[in-house]
Amino acid sequence: MDSHPISPAPGVRTRNQHQRRKRIVQAAAALASRGGVEAMQMRTVAERAGVALGTLYRYFPSKMDLVVAVVSEEIDTLEGSIGRRPPNAPTAAGRAVDILMRATRGLMREPELADALIRSLIMAEVDTPFGDRMAGLLLRVAGEGLTLESATEEQYALAGSLSGVWVQELLEMLRGRRTYDQVQRRIEIAADRLFADF
Repeated sequence: MDSHPISPAPGVRTRNQHQRRKRIVQAAAALASRGGVEAMQMRTVAERAGVALGTLYRYFPSKMDLVVAVVSEEIDTLEGSIGRRPPNAPTAAGRAVDILMRATRGLMREPELADALIRSLIMAEVDTPFGDRMAGLLLRVAGEGLTLESATEEQYALAGSLSGVWVQELLEMLRGRRTYDQVQRRIEIAADRLFADF
């Protein structure tokens, strides 16, 4: 009789891998929310997630890969919110403002995490999907179904510019230089100009 253990079915293995990856990302986010990216030491993340350090590196070869994964989770949460409650403003600019201010509220629930993530993405020496994902989200919602592929070069540039304004304003708020209302007003002004012809 063969004494080798039976390998789990591919679906089970994939589910386990997905759950393990999710635990790692949640552990990293929890650490960053209390002590910034500096607290996201790979060994500490592995311990908190209950995985071996080698396993962590198989999923995330660097800390920056882990930061990108945490940011992606935040954007996934935002997209879920939009799916449940789409913005209903009559203008493209109004819908864009709705999305960006929702994202602001979500990030500001954990200001340490928001600060750590935004600073890391700005300082990143690797290409991150953050800008494209936010621009794509703005195009889809403000442009009522536009995608990165179907948008014109100008529309993509305008969505990217508004996303950039938002990131800068968010940083100013995290530094204590802007209030939420000031950020909203500045985003409204930028959106009105940038999305006037959408």
